[in-house]
Amino acid sequence: MSQEKVDRYKKEKANRKQNMKKQKLANAVRKCIVAVIGLLLVVWIGYSAYDLYDSNKEPDQVQIDYRAFDDFSQGITDAAAKAAEESETEAE
Repeated sequence: MSQEKVDRYKKEKANRKQNMKKQKLANAVRKCIVAVIGLLLVVWIGYSAYDLYDSNKEPDQVQIDYRAFDDFSQGITDAAAKAAEESETEAE
């Protein structure tokens, strides 16, 4: 072997542990990113399927109670009639 190859091999061997740690860390990061993307994909598909299922259902019938509004409008009408009566009695 030439001296250049021997020197390169020695440098590589000296940094082998650090290089292995870097490679392991890079592999772990890649696996985490792939897992997160996979999880997001599964959640997105599930949400889309549920939304499609939910949009096909008939809407629930809603009953609205208008008694409070009717009582309020009747109270306004009574107050207006009473005010009109009072203004007529004052005018006389």
